[in-house]
This record gives sequence, structure tokens and C-alpha cells, in this order.
Amino acid sequence: MTELVQRPLAPKESCPDVEDCFQDATEIGHICTFGPLCGTCVVYRAVAKERGLLAGTCRLRPERGTFPCTAPICASYIPRSGAPNAKGEVASERDRLIPLPPVAKKERSVRAVAPVVRPREHVPDGPVGELQMTREELKSLIREAMDEERGGAFVPLANKWQGGTVVLRPGQAEAQSKEVPVDALLHKVVMIRDRLRVLEQKINAHPKLADAEKVELESYITRCYGSLTTFNVLFRDKADQFQGEKLSSKDDE
Repeated sequence: MTELVQRPLAPKESCPDVEDCFQDATEIGHICTFGPLCGTCVVYRAVAKERGLLAGTCRLRPERGTFPCTAPICASYIPRSGAPNAKGEVASERDRLIPLPPVAKKERSVRAVAPVVRPREHVPDGPVGELQMTREELKSLIREAMDEERGGAFVPLANKWQGGTVVLRPGQAEAQSKEVPVDALLHKVVMIRDRLRVLEQKINAHPKLADAEKVELESYITRCYGSLTTFNVLFRDKADQFQGEKLSSKDDE
């Protein structure tokens, strides 16, 4: 019979793992020892640190604003890779339980009288079912979260740039030029695009901003998209390209 690992209660502040989780969100499921909780869900996006905990937003329920990673899970909880499921069971990539390391016979007798590990009590977290989105939109949202966990969404490079290199030549003859693979440049551009989308989401969900302020801030983000349309030539699929507002003036050119 597979045994489950007892997990400690999550701290209310000053988590010892917060720095590692914040530096590399793709490792949260493997780093966090307190799951299952909101922070180990694939739709939780960490955006800052507050009181020694991750502070983030839920992609499914942006109206909640920013809340700590130790918030209780809801019915839509989907564990990150390496994180426990809603029952507290740690699963591998193939959803099989990870057994405890083999122990000596003397240790087995002690383990046999150890307290039985019970799944963490589920705390309801609101009517997630009331979301106004289609099944395909929900699948796309979860797919985006899974892509981010794997290190960013995969965006195909235009065929003509496959294996290409960007060469930066300085104006001074004695200075050395620098070469950057085109696919690496595309990855950086995509990361900028994704960060702008996060910023846009945070602005939309901010509880203290007036509608007029949100519109003004979002207009700056849209202009950023417009300034980045130069890089659209790198994208293979038009759906991945930047789309800025159509301005009559040339202020952003």
C-alpha cells in the first residue's frame, strides 16, 4: 500500500521557501512543502511578495484581486507538476503516487503505528462555476498556465528565420559585434508580451482604480503593443503577433 507524506500547515507569513518560489515559478510545485494550496495551482500567477509570502492572482477569478499563495484551494484546483492533488497525494508526471523510500524492518514497525494521514479539509472558495467563458476559453486559459509552468508558452518562429542569427555591429571598428539567435530573441519578445498581459490583467482587477484610470493605463499598454509590432515579422502565426491601436498621429513611431 502506498503511503502519503505528512505535510505541515502553511505559514501565515515569512515562508522559508518564498524566495525560491518567486525566483522560478516553474518550480513552485517541487519547492513548496505546504500544498495543496492556491500557490501550487497552475492557474495561480505569482506577481509579488507580501509579508514573506507570494502574492498573486487567479486566472479563473481575476475579480479576487491579489491574494496570498497560502489561500485554501477551490473546486477548480489543478496541481502544478510535482505538487500534491486536492487529496494531498503527491503525483508524478503520470499521476502515480510517489512511494516513500524503503525502510528497514525495525522502522516499519514504528511506521505502522504512526498517525494516519488524512486529506486536508476542503474549504469552499466561491462559485467558480459562474464564470462567463466558454469551454474552449477555459481550456485555452489552463493550457496557457501549463505552458508558463514549463517555462513560457511555445510560440513558433517564422520558417524563414529558423536557425537565423541577429548580428549587432557597433559603430566603432575596434569594438566586437554580438550575435543573438533569432529564436532566443523571439523568446524574449514573447516574455515581454506576456508580462504586459499580466500587467493589463492586474489593472483590470484592481479594486481601487476608477474605470477612467483603468482605461488610461490600458491605453499605454496598447501603445506598448503598437511599438512592438516591429517584431511581428518573427512570428509564424498571425494570432501570436502584437496588435496596437490604430493611431492617426505618429507619436509612437
